Amino acid sequence: MFSEDTQAALRALGARLRQARLARNEPQHRFALRLAVSVPTLRKLEQGDPAVGLGVLAEALAVLGRLEDLSGVLAPPRDLFARWEAEQRPRRQRARTRRAAP
Repeated sequence: MFSEDTQAALRALGARLRQARLARNEPQHRFALRLAVSVPTLRKLEQGDPAVGLGVLAEALAVLGRLEDLSGVLAPPRDLFARWEAEQRPRRQRARTRRAAP
């Protein structure tokens, strides 16, 4: 049903999630409780099972303090040329105020 590339990407994502959990010395049962899911659901998430809901992944990222990583998914690509051109434009300076003659 899913392409091999999609399955590989999900497995890699699950493995990174597992590594992040282990780096925090968080046991599966406690992490699953924090996500409000069962341990088998957490195992499926860490194995890259595509049937696990996106909300569970988002909650896992939030618990790990990495929810901002989700905002990078499908973010508009950064156009380095446009950025460079914007930086090269001369900055507009404010006009000086004239003093009234005495």
